[in-house]
Amino acid sequence: MTHTAISPHSHHSAYVGRFAPSPSGSLHFGSLITALASYLDAKHHKGTWLVRMEDIDEPRCVKGADAAILTTLERHHLQWDGDVLYQSQQHPRYQEKVNQLLQQGAAYYCRCTRKQIKAMGGRYNGECRTQNIVDDGHVAVRMKLDNPLMSFDDGMIGHVDAGGEPEDCVIKRRDGLFSYHLVVALDDAYQGVTHIVRGRDLLDVTPFHKTLYAALGCPPVSYCHVPVAAVAAGRKLSKQNHAKPVNNKHVMTNLLHCLKFLGLANVMPLDSQHYSSPESLISAAISHWDRKLVPNTAEIIVDSNESTYYSQPL
Repeated sequence: MTHTAISPHSHHSAYVGRFAPSPSGSLHFGSLITALASYLDAKHHKGTWLVRMEDIDEPRCVKGADAAILTTLERHHLQWDGDVLYQSQQHPRYQEKVNQLLQQGAAYYCRCTRKQIKAMGGRYNGECRTQNIVDDGHVAVRMKLDNPLMSFDDGMIGHVDAGGEPEDCVIKRRDGLFSYHLVVALDDAYQGVTHIVRGRDLLDVTPFHKTLYAALGCPPVSYCHVPVAAVAAGRKLSKQNHAKPVNNKHVMTNLLHCLKFLGLANVMPLDSQHYSSPESLISAAISHWDRKLVPNTAEIIVDSNESTYYSQPL
């Protein structure tokens, strides 16, 4: 299968990065770190940096959160290239791919419930693969995944081994919503994304994504995983953990703390007296950016009052 979608951005740069927040709440300190790392990596490599709003799970989205996220990025001088892509506006493109996969026999309808899968041991066993189930409005669509999970070389961590076989992936849920796994692959291909910098909390799903992208005929992408900010071991900053929104009144201090977190204190001064503006700080960070500086650890503990992390002395 060949992928024919042409990205509107792919001709701009050999490097196309992206930051893809979910508008289920405002950005917190951990997500600002990821956005900054993604931006710096793209701009250091003279690349394009896209922002995509991953609002495919619309019931979880918070009204106005997308605007708040974009405002925080702009205030911190992380200016994206081109238009922001909203997944909620891409349904026809996703459905076209689902239809194509069904017609090719690469996907099938599945009626298994969560309770049934739990009875299988928590892992779907291919129950519906050969049953020729028809769509009665109460079924999911699964894609056949026959190849082993793919190992890969992470741009910050190094080689990551993957073992085992993937289970057939739900690409459209019983409730009619498209799956995150499907749409992230299709959108990365559609937008011509070549490099993804994201949090280490997503490292475990990357071999599966590599395998799925290949099965869909999407071009492979390169990954870098940065440490996650955590308030205690195993407790990452997240909306579920009630992380506070980034305070847009403390732009310079927020950026300085993000850069410290990412290891740039080793190569550039990180106090506001050295910079005339946030823009000059960002410019210096772009020139000094080096993936090797980023700590090779799963998480870094930050102030438990986050996002009052800037109350700690640098």
